[in-house]
Amino acid sequence: MRKIILLASLVYLASCTSSTDNIAHSLPPEWAQDVVWYQIFVERFRNGDPSNDPTPETIFAESDFFDIPSNWHITPWEQNWYKEDDWAKDLGMDFYARLQLRRYGGDLQGIFDNLDYLSDLGITAIYFNPLNDAPSLHKYDARNYHHIDVNFGPDPEGDMKIIRSEDPNNPNTWKWTAADRMFLKLVEELRNRGIRVVLDYSWNHTGVEFWAWKDLVNNQTNSKNMDWYEIISFNNPETQNNEFDYKGWLNIKSLPEFKKIDVVGNMRHGSYFEGNLHPEIKDHIFEVTKRWLAPNGDASKGIDGFRLDVADHIPLGFWREYRQLVKHIKPEAYLVGEIWWENWPNTLMDPTPYLKGDVFDAVMFYQAYRPAKYFFSKSDFEIDAQQLVDSLNFQWGRVGREFRNAMMNTATTHDSPRLLTCFANPSKYKYGVKLNDNPHYIAGKPDSDTYQRVMLYLLHQFTIPGAPHIWNGEEMGMWGADDPDCRKPLWWSDFSFEPETRYGVTPHDKAVDEVKFNNEMFGYYKKLIEIRKNNQVLSNGDIEFIIANGKTLAYKRFNETDTLYVLFNLETYPVDFPIDKNSGFLNLITGETVKGSAITLDPLTAMLLIPTSIIQ
Repeated sequence: MRKIILLASLVYLASCTSSTDNIAHSLPPEWAQDVVWYQIFVERFRNGDPSNDPTPETIFAESDFFDIPSNWHITPWEQNWYKEDDWAKDLGMDFYARLQLRRYGGDLQGIFDNLDYLSDLGITAIYFNPLNDAPSLHKYDARNYHHIDVNFGPDPEGDMKIIRSEDPNNPNTWKWTAADRMFLKLVEELRNRGIRVVLDYSWNHTGVEFWAWKDLVNNQTNSKNMDWYEIISFNNPETQNNEFDYKGWLNIKSLPEFKKIDVVGNMRHGSYFEGNLHPEIKDHIFEVTKRWLAPNGDASKGIDGFRLDVADHIPLGFWREYRQLVKHIKPEAYLVGEIWWENWPNTLMDPTPYLKGDVFDAVMFYQAYRPAKYFFSKSDFEIDAQQLVDSLNFQWGRVGREFRNAMMNTATTHDSPRLLTCFANPSKYKYGVKLNDNPHYIAGKPDSDTYQRVMLYLLHQFTIPGAPHIWNGEEMGMWGADDPDCRKPLWWSDFSFEPETRYGVTPHDKAVDEVKFNNEMFGYYKKLIEIRKNNQVLSNGDIEFIIANGKTLAYKRFNETDTLYVLFNLETYPVDFPIDKNSGFLNLITGETVKGSAITLDPLTAMLLIPTSIIQ
């Protein structure tokens, strides 16, 4: 059966290539420049249905650090993040290792219950962290690619029974679980609200509970999947030792890595290399992709694209074929790659090999955030306005205007400190940003100066080319160090949280911080989203820098009909911005009218101005 399916896929791709050459070299979909992204980590979003909470059976993985304690249970949502769970005290290792066993029960029902919240905030596209069935909290250790996690849906036990009835290597036997159907219903509800959906997948590795891996481990060289993974050595049954060894992603044995073939170039993290995935793996990935893009063959019911994890670990040849497949099924689908580090922590990758029209539509554009962090925050690596302008122009120049406007302008995610915490610390971007790496890292509530600087940065993020991205919880005013502290359960306004204390992890930190939803921050995000949606020039306009002097920055966004001006003063003294004395402006942030021969900005303030002649 596998050979028949593989042959069909090869014929299918050949027809895509021969009949639609433009697909392989297309530009990003037009909608990509207009959206405001909101990233959801479902396990920590909201527990809407306690009846489907994780159990020891559903979170078990063969290579976990710990055996699951007999008294294990999910952690109360309101509990102090740094409080030790009662079941974790005798597990050994450190606090952060033990956190990996913690679950809070977030699920799809929690999203359904908060659709009005998302609509009120104003976001127009969601990027979901992996929803595929997996034992971990993060779901990058897939147990099944083609199903939604059993604990995200309403019937975990029934879904596991359905999954066991299938042949996972034969799509003709695949069924829709209750979790699958609930997700497709969610996609429909979000679409009705004008919100697009993108799913996160890692096609580089699976978990140790993945069906193909388990067959390989059990049957070794007799496994029908023996060629799927990067195997160093198989077990020799003639000896008493177990010689079985394999490559785990970043040497993490719980994440066995897929085999790459026909490799040309340096196959290391942060480099570009040609090649492909093994044909059998590729065939399975293509079937999973078609399943979610066009459920039961209906593209109108499917998702709007994919966020592709650790994309630089996978050969470019695979990505070119993947784009052809996706764009043939849904030409307006969006493909965004995680293209991050060339050499951590000093050099970010050049994304241009992935933005030539034959691979991705965009990347997560950390390349625009890092210089902005060094400009807007108090930093040991501080830069001035001209250095920021030079950095941004360099990054935008090499990706080109069409791709620039479609970038996912990412500041923070599940893999980085939260924005408030990143700004509260003067350290280098993504270096020494965990309490177990730097016990003096500021992980609690930031000071007022930090809040002000973050709000200035957000105005910048929402007024430069590219689509702004929000990591869920930033709009609630959450703080937190790097993974896992950035993955706290969300601070909903109807919850009463325990105060946060960290002295159990960092004894010198005696602060007691009140944990609650930040209405001011939510209102500010909502205002910025509304402004962006109401001013198309912020999506499709050009940008021109007018002033870049010291810590003073001004630029305009303009198209054929509209012009907006953005002014920042990060100096320690007031700064005058000269204007035509006959001109008048409306400050879109405050609603106040500005007139005169100069506009004075106090320290750490900004304005977003539209000429009054435009709005009359």
